Amino acid sequence: MKEFELKYGCNPNQKPAKIYMKDGSELPVTVLNGRPGYINFLDALNSWQLVKELKEATGLPSAASFKHVSPAGAAVGLPLSETDRKIYFVREDIALSPIACAYIRARGADRLCSYGDWAALSDTCDAATAAYLKDEVSDGIIAPAYTEEALAILKTKKKGAYNVVQIDPAYVPAAQECKDVFGVTFEQGHNNFRIDESLLENIVTENKDLPQQAKIDMIVALITLKYTQSNSVCYVKDGQAIGVGAGQQSRIHCTRLAGQKADNWYLRQNPKVLGLPFLDGIRRADRDNAIDIYTSDEYDDVLRDGEWQKVFRVQPEVLTAEEKKAWIATQSGVTCGSDAFFPFGDNVERARKSGVQYIAEPGGSIRDDHVIDTANKYGIVMAFTGMRLFHH
Repeated sequence: MKEFELKYGCNPNQKPAKIYMKDGSELPVTVLNGRPGYINFLDALNSWQLVKELKEATGLPSAASFKHVSPAGAAVGLPLSETDRKIYFVREDIALSPIACAYIRARGADRLCSYGDWAALSDTCDAATAAYLKDEVSDGIIAPAYTEEALAILKTKKKGAYNVVQIDPAYVPAAQECKDVFGVTFEQGHNNFRIDESLLENIVTENKDLPQQAKIDMIVALITLKYTQSNSVCYVKDGQAIGVGAGQQSRIHCTRLAGQKADNWYLRQNPKVLGLPFLDGIRRADRDNAIDIYTSDEYDDVLRDGEWQKVFRVQPEVLTAEEKKAWIATQSGVTCGSDAFFPFGDNVERARKSGVQYIAEPGGSIRDDHVIDTANKYGIVMAFTGMRLFHH
């Protein structure tokens, strides 16, 4: 296939639209089902790069959940805990492959933002992954291969219209890439910068104890940031992005947004949240929405009389601000990555409130000394990578 005609571009008025190779060669993708759109392919090609690089860097099956050309979540295929299964709606008796665990954890970073996502897998999509996806609201998936059983399951989604794309894992893009903006062509070298543990050797803080799991988490954060619209900050724990702050003009707003999402992820594990008495038959999306409101300052929108009866068997107790603050304060072992330097120590101050103990950032600010001093104040380990990871 040398070109693929799209229904329209970013918006319905932007016609005609298609994808093709400028050199006239075959596209590296094959559409196995559905009819992906312009934004679908942007998500597919960006998310594929992320999971491919994450697998190469860690050796672990990797997955991402993309929305509007930024990851809502990304993760490597470590096993799910009992709590993970509860908060991601996975029955205890369901057997999961590593790639299924990777996608479930990637989608679990921010289940509200992953609603209607584009899924990306580094490895063959198997039946376990497809079966989980079948019950989620998702626009499509990209993977290097699919088992027959997985493909059959995916073809039943969205009344047979679910988008399934296969990519050639051996495909290597041209060294130079171009895009047009307002009729002007921009050209630059493809970002082939390799992210691995060698980036983490310049530890600039007094605490230099960087365990292996934290190194993996730093790599997950940095590769996720490489394919996140800048400015961006990413919080990671146990190989799973738990908060991504994308596309903010201010670094501190990135840090706050990602931290708030990390806090929301952790609040889902609070006993009051795990014990919410949902009505039988409530859809996953409705449960996610109810949990998001319940843990927010707008909890009355789901707890007031006339509303709670639509979702719960009995009216839940309020999760108070004091209880939320106390719970979040128990979070620890979190890694924070930034796609550009922290200009001030306020970013470190905000990050540590969400349990951050490890930070990876490029360094290079005229206030690096202040940032390092702030990290030292809390015993945080900080590595300067020396490499900016802007993505636009």
